[in-house]
Amino acid sequence: MALQTNKVVTFNYTLKDENGEMLDSTEKGGPFTFITGNMQVLPGLEEALGNMIIGSKKNIKLAAVDAYGEYDEGAVQKVKRNLFPEEAELEIGLTYFAHSPEGQHLQFVITEMENDDITVNFNHPLAGKNLEFDVHLLDVRDATPEEISHGHVHGPGGHHH
Repeated sequence: MALQTNKVVTFNYTLKDENGEMLDSTEKGGPFTFITGNMQVLPGLEEALGNMIIGSKKNIKLAAVDAYGEYDEGAVQKVKRNLFPEEAELEIGLTYFAHSPEGQHLQFVITEMENDDITVNFNHPLAGKNLEFDVHLLDVRDATPEEISHGHVHGPGGHHH
């Protein structure tokens, strides 16, 4: 059964790519906690967690299209250095943020620099990758009114004010 909106879900996970290479894990940082129905995790992952019993473990495979999308060559662009603030220290491989004309936050990585030409990649780092999550569902509870209004979890595993 799918989880209702505004539930706090706490789980541990290990994320691997389709070759079995570990990409991320909660092993050292402690469980991950989110509020359902707020696009805080991948929809396919949230749906799979909603079909689990607290305390159970599951392997969840998401195709690239259902994870961070297919890799889009059009999201790789060459721009001029003068589009960046003059004082900005630019480095290949670092993540930067920009704003679209509509005010949306856009994350990108610099992949190449040649004279005044800077190649930027707006694809998510995991775009085009099939993903595999090993999850252990630890808890599901109702979000508090304060958590709902703030849009994040408070207390253990969440944000502290």
